Amino acid sequence: MQKPPIHKSFLNAFRGIFLMIKTERNFQIELLVFFVNFFFIFYFRLNNTDAALVFIASFAVLSAEIFNTAIEKICDIIQPDFDKRIGFIKDISAGAVMLTAIASVIVGVLVYWKYVFG
Repeated sequence: MQKPPIHKSFLNAFRGIFLMIKTERNFQIELLVFFVNFFFIFYFRLNNTDAALVFIASFAVLSAEIFNTAIEKICDIIQPDFDKRIGFIKDISAGAVMLTAIASVIVGVLVYWKYVFG
């Protein structure tokens, strides 16, 4: 199988992000939180290091959600009926998103604390 041209690869990747925005409620919520953080970066005039930490945490959550959705979709194709083993896979995948989200909240508190209360 021949690799597609680079511009086609980028278009496919952007289509994947668009599909996530269009179809996945949790991704929509996480994207909203990302835009709130984007606003706060400018509102509080975060320094470059703090802004980078917020961006890394935000994109980590969005990426984890994309991976989680991909795993869930594959599981649904492999086994459309209820299966405890598939449920286990989906639960641990969702757990990875939750851990990433918790870490991002901790980063947010540590970064924004000094701008709000300092």
